[in-house]
Amino acid sequence: MRLQRAYQITRTFLSYGLDEIIPARWLPWSLRVGRYALFWMPNKHKDKPAGARLRLALESLGPVWVKFGQMLSTRRDLLPPDIANELAVLQDRVKAFPGEHAQQLIEKALELVSIDEAFDDFAVQPLASASIAQVHTARLKHGDDAGKDVVIKVIRPDIRTSIDADLRLMETLAGVLARHLPDGRRLKPKEVVKEYRKTLLDELDLLREAGNAIQLKRNFENSPLLYIPTVYSDYSRHNVMVMERIDGIPVSDVDTLMTLGVNMKKLAERGVEVFFTQVFRDSFFHADMHPGNIFVSRENPEDPQYLGIDFGIVGTLNREDKRYLAENFLAFFNRDYRKVAELHVDSGWVPSHINVEDFESAIRTVCEPIFNKPLADISFGHVLVNLFNTARRFEMEVQPQLVLLQKTLLYVEGLGRTLYPQLDLWQTAKPFLERWMQEQLGWRAVVRAVKENAPYWAEKLPEMPTLLYDYLQQQRPHANAQQQLLTQLRETQLRQTRALWWAVLTSGLLISTTLLWISQQSIWMVVGSAVLTVASGLFAWRRSH
Repeated sequence: MRLQRAYQITRTFLSYGLDEIIPARWLPWSLRVGRYALFWMPNKHKDKPAGARLRLALESLGPVWVKFGQMLSTRRDLLPPDIANELAVLQDRVKAFPGEHAQQLIEKALELVSIDEAFDDFAVQPLASASIAQVHTARLKHGDDAGKDVVIKVIRPDIRTSIDADLRLMETLAGVLARHLPDGRRLKPKEVVKEYRKTLLDELDLLREAGNAIQLKRNFENSPLLYIPTVYSDYSRHNVMVMERIDGIPVSDVDTLMTLGVNMKKLAERGVEVFFTQVFRDSFFHADMHPGNIFVSRENPEDPQYLGIDFGIVGTLNREDKRYLAENFLAFFNRDYRKVAELHVDSGWVPSHINVEDFESAIRTVCEPIFNKPLADISFGHVLVNLFNTARRFEMEVQPQLVLLQKTLLYVEGLGRTLYPQLDLWQTAKPFLERWMQEQLGWRAVVRAVKENAPYWAEKLPEMPTLLYDYLQQQRPHANAQQQLLTQLRETQLRQTRALWWAVLTSGLLISTTLLWISQQSIWMVVGSAVLTVASGLFAWRRSH
């Protein structure tokens, strides 16, 4: 089966002329010869540009490759702008599997004899179908939430087998690219596929997605910014998840939003705030914020609230990465390009031998033209392309752990551009970051640390007298032992000093005796000097023992 799949992928790649995208000089002679040998697989789409051919090929190969293309579209350091832009419009075009089969999977997962045991009005026709799963509507039948409208998400049957096979082939291809691409080591294709593997396999576990949704809901509890639907954990399994059904307007439906009188400026600003809140306050962010997963509540259009779904992909940042990014954003917003350059070097992302002044000048050249412009007049995609080209010149290594963040930032840009093109992204984000940095470094950080550690200190406080007494008791014998060691050390140093003095005296007498002997002085003088030398040597030996 693996050989058959490999043949199918090869035929698809060649029939769309994807071998022509990679410059011939980058390919080893064996691959060039192999391409000529497969003459019965010609490029059948020569009339289409390279980006369109790549997109169509990935679509024809199925969901794994479609999602890989979507992720690859955010890696503009790997691809030319025209190809990256084409991949950015990829959508899941997957035919739904039969609803009766989905019903059987739900019944098996929840150990139901019939779907009617737990749900009313189960819709056999799916509400939506994506590459990994599809969704059906129903109503809860029991419990405090009886009668509540829900959606049931079901993983596609037997998808894991095809995913594993395709991932293994991707890893093989990434290994070939890493060895033969001139920039392969810096661009880390193997690490990219590894990151994609983790992301994709995480999406296959709906219990993990349920946990992500619960965490996000807790982070934004009673928040006017974002509402996360309730997950019904009792009805959720690894391949089935039941969640509250929401009634919102797709964020991409701008006409409906305008008709309802939604405050578009406030909506766009809140989108930016949601992003920075997730990243810098919570270090836990929804990393698949494309328009299909974001809705707007119909309630209170003057004070709009986002509704989020599909939490299979989330990102996290450690404290060091978060602090580094915040400082970079602030330095960038303040146009302190020297600080940006120094932060890159200090973090180790740029080698220390790089000239900071040259790096600073290159960053200024890219970034300065976009300031004081509304979002409608700039493109993060274009800026990122230029920044990545700059990074390549200065040997900056790609950081795979930030791929999801970069992808999310591009989604936020697209969201803001769609909702309110006049949005001043810098003025919206800068106050938030400044406040966050003050909370991390100023007196607020001290107060927060005290609050966070107060329960621990309160628990240990009654034990402090006993702990202090035990410590002092343990230190008394240590102090005596240290005093004895110091005394012995002083005695040893004194003995060594005296031994050294006698050794120097013996050496001088030995030299004198030798000179008296050579100059043929009186025998009694020579003998006397020799006796003194021997006596001095004996004293030196005794002092050293």
